[in-house]
Amino acid sequence: MSEPVYAERDGDIATVVLNRPERMNALDKAMWMKLGTVLRELDVDDALRCIVLRGAGGKAFAAGADISEFANERADAAQAQRYGEDVAGTMRSLAECRHPTVALIEGACVGGGLLVASQCDLRICNASARFGVPVKNLGLTEAYDELQGMMRVIGPAASLEILLEGRIWGAREAYEKGLVSRVMPDAEVVEETYAAARRIADGAPLVARWHKKFIRRLADPRPLSAEEHAESYACFGTADFRSGYRAFLEKKKPRFTGR
Repeated sequence: MSEPVYAERDGDIATVVLNRPERMNALDKAMWMKLGTVLRELDVDDALRCIVLRGAGGKAFAAGADISEFANERADAAQAQRYGEDVAGTMRSLAECRHPTVALIEGACVGGGLLVASQCDLRICNASARFGVPVKNLGLTEAYDELQGMMRVIGPAASLEILLEGRIWGAREAYEKGLVSRVMPDAEVVEETYAAARRIADGAPLVARWHKKFIRRLADPRPLSAEEHAESYACFGTADFRSGYRAFLEKKKPRFTGR
């Protein structure tokens, strides 16, 4: 039996694949649990520079939750909360991953699929991509942990529009809402996504991790501490800064080591 989620490596770039193409990569409990495990394993890999997250088959990133398992896994509020806590753990593993993450979106990106993609740092979709969170038609709410990423990306007004109307919409509107970073022709989306991942991976990895941390921290209204202010200058003490600075002056391509 194939793994419901697996990771592939190409040097310093990893690809995490949602692997249930026969069900449009609809997310069941096994996929949620495995996705969290894979992300936590990648998070501690210092040699990694970027993670691409995509769905298998080319027809869907993920077409929402697997409704067929609700009778056994989410039959009442208490059971649904236990299930939701597992989902929330995976969402946090993606949102808090040290490495930059890029969602490669082909086709359907609906419900839980859209919420997973929202936790990535960049989202690049093909022109055929379709989006929506139509849980109102099931009488369901998305939990706080599940909504957090989408609201952080597109704000409360657009998030509420998506949830209240429950309609399915296209790539152009996703770009207009700020949900996706760019829209590519279907035949070019894979190439462009990995080109973006390569551009990220070629940069100084400590800087990428710091920028992720800083942006996330600035969304928190608490005042920055003196230690946090000082950390924003720590890059000047790294070997990567010295290497990058010299390479710039010498008009050479820098080679960063993550130190």
